[in-house]
Amino acid sequence: MKNIFLLVSFLAFSLIGNAQGKDVYKLYNENGKKVRYQKMLRKIKKADVVLVGEFHNNPISHWLEYSILEDISENNKVTIGMEMFETDTQTTMDAFLEEKLTKKEFDSLARPWNNFDTDYLQLIEFSKKNNIPVIATNVPRKYASIVYKKGFEGLETLAVDEKKWIAPLPIPYDKNLPGYQNMLKMMGGHGGENLPKAQALKDATMANSILKNKKEGELFIHFNGSYHSDDFEGIYWYLKKHNPELNIVTISIVEQKEVNKFKKENKEKADFILVVDEDVTKSY
Repeated sequence: MKNIFLLVSFLAFSLIGNAQGKDVYKLYNENGKKVRYQKMLRKIKKADVVLVGEFHNNPISHWLEYSILEDISENNKVTIGMEMFETDTQTTMDAFLEEKLTKKEFDSLARPWNNFDTDYLQLIEFSKKNNIPVIATNVPRKYASIVYKKGFEGLETLAVDEKKWIAPLPIPYDKNLPGYQNMLKMMGGHGGENLPKAQALKDATMANSILKNKKEGELFIHFNGSYHSDDFEGIYWYLKKHNPELNIVTISIVEQKEVNKFKKENKEKADFILVVDEDVTKSY
């Protein structure tokens, strides 16, 4: 019920905003030109992989994700992947989709995020109803913690059974990618050189999960934080490193005070950029 309330609240907010002449969101292409939702859908349908970058607490992010999944899956075979679940919970996810687990059992085993019921449950329920595979793509956090403390070298001591939950070693890594450099700057040096390496492990593992589970001729839609795919880096970089010919469409969300004036600094952040009013109420 919570997710339904969230969607209804958003739609009501949109109607009120437009009635007052104030747009809540606008969709742009990578060059900052306004585009229609249907044009984005047409490009998505031709892709191999779509990376939908969200703000985890932004309800319009989640509305867009649900809309894309609903519209694309109507006439296309799709698999979805979710950063919000870690690779070692896949059997739990499968059991829940097959209705072998109750919601309460799923919650106790899958380690869902606190905003799961309001922001992600609707994606799972839709996938269950329509027989859409859901892949838990993210690295278990304990392995990211190892990299944060010991660097990539700390992963070498893992048992064989543990290594199946992460991207194959050694992990390719380019410390000069702007996204990783910006992470160091934002943290003011706290965490040292291992901080972006832990981020890279997540990116590499999510990319690996996509590649392992993508079916030939079918679309793979991945939902992740925008910082994991913004500027055609992160997951995108790892996917392209493995297969340069892969047709990938990226979507990002940004917040601005005025959605009808595209800020230059947001150009080329993604193939499609959803600009949302910064005053939209957050889900947490």
